[in-house]
Amino acid sequence: MNTQDFIESGVLESYLLGFATEEEQHEINQQILTSSEFSEYVVEFERNAQRYFLQNAVPPPPATREIIQLRASKTDIEKAGKHTYYDIPRTEQKKEEYLNVEVNDTYIKVHKWWRPAFIAVFVLSKVFLIAGLYYYFKSASQEKEIEKLRTEISLPRR
Repeated sequence: MNTQDFIESGVLESYLLGFATEEEQHEINQQILTSSEFSEYVVEFERNAQRYFLQNAVPPPPATREIIQLRASKTDIEKAGKHTYYDIPRTEQKKEEYLNVEVNDTYIKVHKWWRPAFIAVFVLSKVFLIAGLYYYFKSASQEKEIEKLRTEISLPRR
């Protein structure tokens, strides 16, 4: 392939973005070494791509940036020699009362039997509500019936 073929085929773009196969990378490296025109084109293309990416870059949200910095500092501390719980010998592990656990999710995890228990409590509460309303209205109608009977008894007979 000559210089123009590399430029028109799109192999050069895939090479610069890191998507080229090993064979294509080898061919382009050979072309860069042999042709000064091609190497100048590659350098200019890299500059243009870098300029384009910098002009259209979107900064990450501040919270994301802070999280990344915290994670980076944690890994730096661990690399510097801070030991984890599992690096401590067994005899020293028993001396610690609590295991340090880091939780990253915001969801509450509940035992699988809590769901049926919650459903049973919910259904029972509805049953008791219906029963309560039933007996309330039944007692109200019985009070009306009793009041009606009292008025019939207290009326003089003709």
